[in-house]
Amino acid sequence: MVLKPFPKVTIIIPHWNGEEILRRCLLSLRRTRYPEYRILVVDNGSEDGSIPRIRKQFPEADMIHSEKNIGFAAGCNLGICSSDSPYVVLLNNDTEVTAGWLSPMVQAMEQDVSIAGAQPKLLSIRDRKQFDYCGAAGGEMDIFGYPFAWGRIFDYREKDHGQYDTQKTIFWASGAATLLRRTVLDTVGLMDEKFFAHMEEIDLNWRMQMAGYRIVSVPQAVVYHQTGATLHEKRIRKMVLNHRNSLMMIIKNYSMLTLMWLLPLRLILEGLTILAFLFKGQPKRSLSVILGLGGILVNGKSILKNRRQAQKIRRMNDTQLMRRMYRGSIALMHYLKGIQETGRLHFK
Repeated sequence: MVLKPFPKVTIIIPHWNGEEILRRCLLSLRRTRYPEYRILVVDNGSEDGSIPRIRKQFPEADMIHSEKNIGFAAGCNLGICSSDSPYVVLLNNDTEVTAGWLSPMVQAMEQDVSIAGAQPKLLSIRDRKQFDYCGAAGGEMDIFGYPFAWGRIFDYREKDHGQYDTQKTIFWASGAATLLRRTVLDTVGLMDEKFFAHMEEIDLNWRMQMAGYRIVSVPQAVVYHQTGATLHEKRIRKMVLNHRNSLMMIIKNYSMLTLMWLLPLRLILEGLTILAFLFKGQPKRSLSVILGLGGILVNGKSILKNRRQAQKIRRMNDTQLMRRMYRGSIALMHYLKGIQETGRLHFK
């Protein structure tokens, strides 16, 4: 199906250092078979001298500049506020797109106004037959706030054999590559900049669903991603942010009634995680959980303020939203029962 007319799309690329990965991304965008798009690079205070050279080599890309690294969330927000198109794409600088990546996602959203966001199939740049860590074939979440994806559960990633090539409703679309509807962003707000980086897109997608919209995977669109090119997944800072932001997200978005029974169970799981990694001889992983919990206490006031804002947009209750989640613990299923492939889970 040919799209006519083509709605305009702004492709927003937050960038902080890494000239070669940004060059690879921009070169791949030149292959895009979609006529109405604008590229907007948001420079997050790069210190490697990459921007002047990139500006010269890629005059088709517009650029805006922040004096310091304000984080992924704020960088994306800066780009969104500097655009006026009905659709925006958030695209990591360490991605490589295929020629037909954009049209299927726009088509899916044009055909259904209830769709607020769409994600392509994300494969690894290092092994192009393996799903990428950041979103794989579409993000999911269990009721305790632990994210996983079709093709990736925790650190285990599947090979892509076309097993998840059916378009489906998902719980979150990866910030590595996601198409968002502008009118919905105007309703639910932008990314929570308190997250700085990691899981801010899940928080945004949760709020979109609270407002009555859906998120979908569009596997006919394919993007390759180099996970950890900017901040490696094993770095303690990333691990701390993951634990802190996951807790922040459930505190913000669940109703108080749900939190009364669910939050204590989540904290028990955090305690078990600390003990498990100590037992495995990985004290840094245990420390990251403790520091993440500390981050919740330090930021408690701002979290509660953002929670009040999030609850104002609610159109769906927790019972309805939980039908879109995995109604158990993905951690227990993976680590105790040995489930590795997402297709073996029974939910929805």
